[in-house]
Amino acid sequence: MKKALLAIFMLCLLFSLGCKQEKQNLNDDGIIKIGFIPETMTVERWQRDRDIFVAKAKELGAEVIVKNAYEDSELQIKIAKDMIYQGVDVLAIVAYDKDSLEETVKYAHDHDVKVIAYDRMIRNANVDLYITFDNFKVGELIGQSVINHVPEGDYLILNGSETDNNAFMFNEGYMSKIQPLIDSGKINVVGETWIEAWRDEVSYEFVDEKIADNHTFDAVVAANDRVAEGAITALTENRMADGIYVTGQDAELAACQRIVEGIQDMTVYKPIYVLAEGAAEMAVKLAIGEDIGPCNTIFDGKYDIEYIAYEPIGVTVENLVDTVINDGFYTLEQVYANIPNSLWPK
Repeated sequence: MKKALLAIFMLCLLFSLGCKQEKQNLNDDGIIKIGFIPETMTVERWQRDRDIFVAKAKELGAEVIVKNAYEDSELQIKIAKDMIYQGVDVLAIVAYDKDSLEETVKYAHDHDVKVIAYDRMIRNANVDLYITFDNFKVGELIGQSVINHVPEGDYLILNGSETDNNAFMFNEGYMSKIQPLIDSGKINVVGETWIEAWRDEVSYEFVDEKIADNHTFDAVVAANDRVAEGAITALTENRMADGIYVTGQDAELAACQRIVEGIQDMTVYKPIYVLAEGAAEMAVKLAIGEDIGPCNTIFDGKYDIEYIAYEPIGVTVENLVDTVINDGFYTLEQVYANIPNSLWPK
């Protein structure tokens, strides 16, 4: 009887040990395995990042697992832990919520997995690398453009999502240009808000409500192209689009089309291939323990972390061909699809 009880005890112990969620060494065959977790895949921007990142990593001999977080913090955390269990060497995460991943990064480090904060900072987490564009500079380009064209008048400011640390950096950038004119009385801010999850329908509702309350404005400082799209839709429906300067960011195809049509005035082009390929190269280096080279540092709220930032480019109708089209980001045919062929640039 004692022997039978001992056998049952040992069997239970074996099963309990087998259920422990440790990182599996599924990549002992020498293949570098990288997990890429975008916050969403409904945005054109992240689809481009994914494709370039995966292609470059593959070129460097790495395998990439991609999982969509569907704008859900809990799902993003679950995906990260699942990928760690599957044996990834590195996680590259586009954080949906800047404040939700601190424990996830610690969990990754406890399992010898490196973490890259891709494009968006993960706060208070001590990631191994934060790689992005110069987000303050993005904001400066937006701010400088709008004050150059509308140095006096009424402004509506549409910031990005409060869960995205970049939105605060963009705000700091454009307000560094706009605030002195507010202080001097030349610019009056008739409304300002933060757009949940960068959704165009949220910016549409805010602008539409402002118009319904009889507000008028000379410029809309929109923190990205989706936010700009919602604002422009509201302005157009209320027959107010003419003469109002509208900014944006990300150089989405629809935004570039609006710029050549004269509906949107500027965007900020961030050469995605530079970021995506750079991040893939850094991920491979981190995976094999190679030095990633000299980096700047940035404070994440608790730690000074390694930081690489690439240069963004302000785009208007004047330089759109020389930037997004000549870079091959879009073709002339794509951007000018809604313009008569006789009016295309030669």
